[in-house]
Formats: sequence, C-alpha cells, structure tokens
Amino acid sequence: MTGSTEHYAPHPHIGGRTAALRALAAWRGAVPGAPRVVVLTGSSGSGRSRLITGFLMLCEPEYRKRLPLEEMDPSTVPPELPAPAVPAPDGLTAAQVLWLLADHYELNATSTKDVYAELAALDEPVTVVVPDVDRAGPVRAAGEPARLVREVLAPLAATETIRLLAEVPRPLAAELAEGLPPGTVQIIDLDDREWADPEGLVLHAQAALNPDFGAPELPFTVDPAARLALGAAIGRRAGTSPLVVQLAVHGILMAPEGFDPADESQLPTSVGEALDLHARRLGADPRTLRLMLAPLALAEADGIPVHLWARLASAVAGQDMSQAFAGGMLLAGPFVQPEEQEEDSANGERTLLRLLHPAIGDEIRAGLPSVRAAQTQISMALLEAVPEQDWSKADPYVRDHIAGHTLEAGLLPQLLTDPGLFVHADPVPLRAAIDAVPTESLGAPARTYLRTAPLLTRTQAPAVLRAALLETAFVEDGLPEYADAIHRLGLDLPWQTLWSRSVPGISAMTAGSLPHPEGPATPVAVLVVPAGTPGARPIGGPGEAHSSAVLVLGLMRPDDLGGTGPEVDPGQVLRPSEEERAAAPLGLSRGADYLRVWDRASQEVVVALISDTPFTAADLSPDGILLVATARGAKALRIRPADPAIAS
Repeated sequence: MTGSTEHYAPHPHIGGRTAALRALAAWRGAVPGAPRVVVLTGSSGSGRSRLITGFLMLCEPEYRKRLPLEEMDPSTVPPELPAPAVPAPDGLTAAQVLWLLADHYELNATSTKDVYAELAALDEPVTVVVPDVDRAGPVRAAGEPARLVREVLAPLAATETIRLLAEVPRPLAAELAEGLPPGTVQIIDLDDREWADPEGLVLHAQAALNPDFGAPELPFTVDPAARLALGAAIGRRAGTSPLVVQLAVHGILMAPEGFDPADESQLPTSVGEALDLHARRLGADPRTLRLMLAPLALAEADGIPVHLWARLASAVAGQDMSQAFAGGMLLAGPFVQPEEQEEDSANGERTLLRLLHPAIGDEIRAGLPSVRAAQTQISMALLEAVPEQDWSKADPYVRDHIAGHTLEAGLLPQLLTDPGLFVHADPVPLRAAIDAVPTESLGAPARTYLRTAPLLTRTQAPAVLRAALLETAFVEDGLPEYADAIHRLGLDLPWQTLWSRSVPGISAMTAGSLPHPEGPATPVAVLVVPAGTPGARPIGGPGEAHSSAVLVLGLMRPDDLGGTGPEVDPGQVLRPSEEERAAAPLGLSRGADYLRVWDRASQEVVVALISDTPFTAADLSPDGILLVATARGAKALRIRPADPAIAS
C-alpha cells in the first residue's frame, strides 16, 4: 500500500496514502468511471488536511516541478493541468467562499444565484477544491461549516459541469453526497480500512523518532532497532490516526523520564489517552492538564494571548490555576502551538496560543461538564479584563472575540447594549456572532448594529468611522440615547447627526431659511416628496392634478419652524444665492453612489459619504449642515471639518 512495498518513492509530504492518492488522481484526470464529486472525510486527526495539501502539490504546475514525479507511482500522479480553484474557507463565511470562487473565474455575477449560473455556462473546465471546511466561519459556535456545505458546496456538487473535491467533517459528508445521481459522488473516509494507511503511520512514527530529523538523542532514538520497534508500536496503537502518532511522539520526546519503550500500555490509542498518559507520566492529574487546555479548546480565531491563558483557565476551573502554570510548558507543551502575531508598529509582536490540532479541542470540550457554563466563566473573566470597562483599552482578543464566547454561553444578547463594544470590536466576528442569534432575542441597539454591519465590513472603517456610521444609524432608528453615548466615547467624529425622518420618495431637497417679520430667519429643509405625504403642500395651483408635494422641516430640529406652524408655505422659503454658496467654507460634490464634502480653501475632502441604499437627493447649507436623502428617508448632519471620513 505504501511506496516502499511497490518500489516507488512515497509522496514527500504525505509518505503514504497510495490508495487515496490514486482515487484523487483519477478524479483530477476525469478518467472513465471516476466520480465527478469526491468528498474526503474521516475523524478529526485522521490526516484529511495533510492528504489534500499533498494532493494539491501535485495539481499546482509550479510545485509539481519540485516533486520526484518520475520516481512516484504513476497512478498517484494526476495529469498536468491548470491549477484548480481552491477557495480556502478558513475564517470565512459561506458567502465569502462563494465570492472567492467568483473572483477566481472573473465572473460578472451580482448575486449568488448568478454565480452558479455563470459557472455552469463557462467554456473552460471548472474544477474546485475546498479544503478545511471545518475551519469555516469567523465565529466557532455559529455553525458556518454546515452553512458552507448546504449553501455553497451542495449547489456546486449539483452543477453537472463542475468537478468538486471537498474535505468535510464526517457528520456533513453524507449530507453533501445525498441526492446526487449514482456514480456521481465518492466518499473517501480515511478511517475506513480501504483508505487507511497503517504502514504510513509506522513510517511517520519512525521518522519522527530519528535524530537525523531533529529528535533528541535518547536510548530508544539513537539505537536503530529500538527506534524501529518503538515506531512500529506507536503506529500499531494509533489505529488510523496520524494525530495520535504525532502526540505520542511529542509527549515521549518532551518528557522521556520514566518512559519504558517496552511497555505498550504507555502508548496512546486515542487523543484522550495521549492527554492522560502524558499527564500521568509527569505525575500530574489528567484533569489539571485538561483544565489548562480548556480555554484553548474554547478559543476563537488564532488563539488566546499568552497573558490571558492562566486567568481563563482559573475561571473555567473555579480555582486558582497559577501553580499548574508555574511549571512552564512541560505539561501542556505537546498539545499547544504558539504563534507570534504582529500587534501594531508601536507594540510589536504578541504571542497567541492555540491547540496543536482541532481534535484536541474536541476531546477537551467533550470532557467538560458543561461547555455553556465554561464559556460563561470565560466571558465573565474577559469582561473583567477590560480596563475601566473602556473597550478602546481592551486587549484585541477580548475586544474582537468576546462575542463568540458569549454566543456559546447564551449571553450574547445581554452584551449587545454597549455602544463602546459596537464601535471598537472587529465588525466581522461581531456581525457573525449576532447573525447566529434569533432576531427576536435581539434588542433594538443590536438590530441597528446588524443593519449597519454590512457597511462597516465593506468599508473596513477604523473605529472613529464605525462610530460615525453607528451614530447616524442610531438616530435613524429612534435611539438618540445610543447616539449620545457614542459622542461620549471621546472620539473626534466628523459630524453630528441632528435628526432623521422616515419620509419615503424624496426626489429633491434644499437648505433655505424662513424669514420672520421680527427676529432672525429660521433655517429650514425643503423636501420634494410624493403627493399625500403628511404635512406636505401640493406643487401647483388649486384644482390641478399633483404628483409631488413640498415638505418644509426645521433644519436644526424638524419641528422647529419658528412658530410658523407645521404647514409652511414653500413660497416663503429663501434659498441661498450662488454667491452665498460660493463663499461658504465647504462645498458638496455628488456622484451616483457617493457624496463628498470638501474644504474650499484647501480643496481637501472633509467627509466622503457612502450608503447601503442609493442617494436620491442632497444639499449643503452655507454653514455646513448636510442634508441627505435615501430610500430610507432624510437626515441632517452637522459637518465638523476634520480628516477624511466615511458616512452612510
């Protein structure tokens, strides 16, 4: 089954898996009888990702040149073809994965339905490989892998012109294959005897124990016979799991004291046994190791900052775990992977910790009395870690990922009342977490955030611009107290939203003034609206058919018309002259989907406005009050000259 028994060189990255590679090569070459869709699955830790990575090396024309193809089994080498599309879903939503595919093929689609239609209409072969489906989604508990299978992979598999290879968790494999015609799909389960690679596991173990490949010099690593015997025993005990082999070797080499290579009972048969055997060999309680690893098993994104690890473990354990951490990484080391992440130019790098493999997290979570309770404790500890409850000072992990923890704890709706969090948190994971909560469970501020979130993610706006976008959205939705709270966050917003009115059908608007016999004139906004709009006066004389009307509102406060009453005669309103507009410090430019306010003296843009609904009208008063109309209605913004900004 391996290269050694067939006198061929093994794949240098995989070192085995000949049967699976043959099936994948047949799929890639579209040989007669080969399925159009292949679903690669197996238990977590069975080597799915490693296999698909090695196979993609054979599919990438430039990478093929580095492989010893002439020495490998020809049946495992696919024909040389253009590289397939590989929309990697790690951290992405199902929709984002689909648009990656659309970008790869340079489609002109504007909707997901169009993407599938255009893919089906392409003249060129459409070959798609989707690895690591289990890693989809910006929030772990939001169920994105299942959504990716149902909303993207299943339609791709059903499209007869598409050849699809997808690596999915076992619970989703049958669902993806369901309903496809006979002969269309093949499920390769790496735990099944047909696809298992026991000889490859032994070779893997023996190589990992070899000092020539970096192993420390120990009696059972320097002696070839002892090394081969131990490698064979490790592979035999590991069953079908390369991960168990890896954990067994890591544990032995990191803590060889007390290890007896002749005692096979000291070798794990599962991930859980690897954890427990390592702890016992170090004289520790296996439960202590599992509690240490619990925060990493419940972590979001790339892992937990090292300085929060002990604090969160203590929260889950309900007791001080600092003594367990005082021993350093010897106990947890075989199961943890550190990663240096650049924070910013001022603070340099910081260290994140994550588990070596998701299967370790599965094992830890399965052993917790209650994942929800553990996430509740972590959520409370993260909240306590926010200095002075000021989200601008919070650790980036706390700020950006507390929503994922509170989602799994069932506490997210209670968190979604803090404008500071809305402003400072990364909108991508926050939006994904909120999307996973039933709408009826959300309060009004969270619904406003959810409505605004597409604009926040599309513009990739920094915190001050997120604040500005949310400030005006809260005013639009009748939540002025939340808009006021945003102004109290200490950010220099480029404007203040004075008011918003839900008036549909606005076709034109202008700023003007309403003179009075005594006292100063009242600034007003004049809106051209459909006939029948409450408070509006028809355009034209008596007896004429009217399709439009004019509504006059106070410019600073809609209901403040200087005592004139709600139905002002539009003929009394004075418009600014061209000379007055030209002398104003700010100017307005308008395009089909944008507005720009610019400083006349410097010619620099002060505010650039975009919207999730098209602009239908706009005007700028000489003293810097911007009137904007969309399908949603009208609003007035007091522009504050500042750095270029974005609004909606």
